[in-house]
Amino acid sequence: MIDRRLVTNFDWTLIGLVSAICLMGILNVYSASAAYKMGGAPYYIKQLNWMAFGLLLSLVVASVDYHILEDFSYWFYGFLILLLVAVLLVGKRSLGATRWLNLGFFTIQPSELMKIVIVVTFARFFNNFHTVGGLTVKDMLFPLGLLAIPALLIMKQPDLGTATLVVLIAASMAFYVGFRWSTIVTFALVTVPFFWFTWAVYMKPYQKNRVLDFINPERSRLGSGYHIIQSKIAVGSGGFWGKGYVKGTQAQLRFLPEQHTDFAFSVFAEEWGFFGTLILLVLYLCLVLWGLNIARRCNDRFGGLLAVGVTAMLFWHTAINIGMVIGLFPVVGVPLPFFSYGGTSMITSMVGVGILQSISMRRFMF
Repeated sequence: MIDRRLVTNFDWTLIGLVSAICLMGILNVYSASAAYKMGGAPYYIKQLNWMAFGLLLSLVVASVDYHILEDFSYWFYGFLILLLVAVLLVGKRSLGATRWLNLGFFTIQPSELMKIVIVVTFARFFNNFHTVGGLTVKDMLFPLGLLAIPALLIMKQPDLGTATLVVLIAASMAFYVGFRWSTIVTFALVTVPFFWFTWAVYMKPYQKNRVLDFINPERSRLGSGYHIIQSKIAVGSGGFWGKGYVKGTQAQLRFLPEQHTDFAFSVFAEEWGFFGTLILLVLYLCLVLWGLNIARRCNDRFGGLLAVGVTAMLFWHTAINIGMVIGLFPVVGVPLPFFSYGGTSMITSMVGVGILQSISMRRFMF
């Protein structure tokens, strides 16, 4: 027997915001891939299928009581660590990176799933850990160990963008719990040698070029800096009203790189201008604020931590992607949630929406 309160508490605002962004994304994928010559189904049809499957999956996740996740969190974490190790040993290599596991009938990217699993794992840890006056450095040793293992494995693939996101999501949840000032100062002092170690040991030459291009895009206008320069031209040429749907010259003449995936926002900004991007940004802002509102209304600590973690995942994805295409951040290959073409990104984001929906529907339980 289904509790009728679950149905009456269904969060239509959350689904409405996500659906609106998805539909705008599908229209944009159609325009971004209009100049492509493809043999199979067009990208926008595939994206429409991923959206439908993702919404169905989010409903399935929402139907499950989110408290079950607390019992299985460390099992999920251990299983994902095994998959990340398997990626390095027998993973599928493409475009210089080894990020996928071929399971025969489909291919998965375990690092994408780790974003959700790190949220669930940190929520369980902080739910059972109570501190007075904020987290100390000693308090953070165990969660830092939990975070370091997947982050280092993902960086070895190499996938600096996903590793950065996993760290930012976990850091956001820790800040939600609260730090002592002495802990913040200690981490700030450790940051410089940490970045030096990452630069010297883990980053590949092409990743270092992306950081150098971020500092000075003109250093290689026709080489490694070409992509970000073309993206900034597309965004700036849109003006206030844009050039019109399927009329963006940067996109239709294919000057933009990865214009249906990582740089989908550049296509949208060129065709819809400042007015269109403002509407899209407001939708993302409402989604993030609604996620925080779900965390605020939740009556138990585990649910609140989960909602903050999922909202942080959506926020950092959005901020880094848009910052990346307009030159505020280095290019790290992070898609825009619900908007960029891609099945794995859509599924991960929809699972997050399902968790938020599950929390919102069960706010009457305590």
